[in-house]
Parts: sequence; structure tokens; C-alpha cells
Amino acid sequence: MAGHKKIQSNRARTRLRRKMSIRKRVLGTSERPRLSVFRSLKHIYVQAIDDTNETVIATASDLEAGLRDEVKGLKKKERAAKIGEAIGKKLLDKKVNKVVFDRNGYFYHGRVKEVADGARKAGLEF
Repeated sequence: MAGHKKIQSNRARTRLRRKMSIRKRVLGTSERPRLSVFRSLKHIYVQAIDDTNETVIATASDLEAGLRDEVKGLKKKERAAKIGEAIGKKLLDKKVNKVVFDRNGYFYHGRVKEVADGARKAGLEF
């Protein structure tokens, strides 16, 4: 994990190890961007990334002005599903319907799974 600051938590260290292992294999292109999920204790963020051109195609989070009111009062898993639907709609508007899912080292359950299910519900293919 060269280049990373020293992390005290063993949990965070193992997540970073999983993340680096995943990133060796997962690559986003302009036709099929990488859908990267980041979850903090309170919020969830999703980005569609084109790794070949090093650009972010679309983003969604529960802090966005348009989505903040929509997800207010919902549980975190329900918020994550709405964020997944929002990123799906944004990508479909940009004529992107296939993505590569990057769980960013997190286990595929809970909020991360809800984001993926919400994006599928919006019409994205993984």
C-alpha cells in the first residue's frame, strides 16, 4: 500500500487491500465506465469513471441539492437505493447503459448492494 498514509484501523487496512486487489482487474472505459461506490458513516457517494480518459462521467450522492430533499427521512439502505436509481438515470441520459461495478473494497451487502440494485432498476446493465 505504498503512497497511502498510515491507517490505524485494521478494518480500514484490510478494506484498502481488497480495494487494490479489485482495482487491478476492474477498468472503466467510455463505453462501459466503472461505477465506484464510497460509503461513509452518514452518506453514500457514487461515481461513473472512465479510466482510459481519466474523467468522471456522472456522480450522485445523498448530499446533492436535487436528491437531498427526496431522501430526507429515509433509512440509509433506502437512500442508497435512490442514489443508485439517480446515477442510473444520469448515465442513461448520457447514452451509457453498461457499467462495471466497483465496490471499492466494501463487502457486497447492505448499502453497496442497494446502490447496485437501484442502478439495475433504473436500467443499467452490469
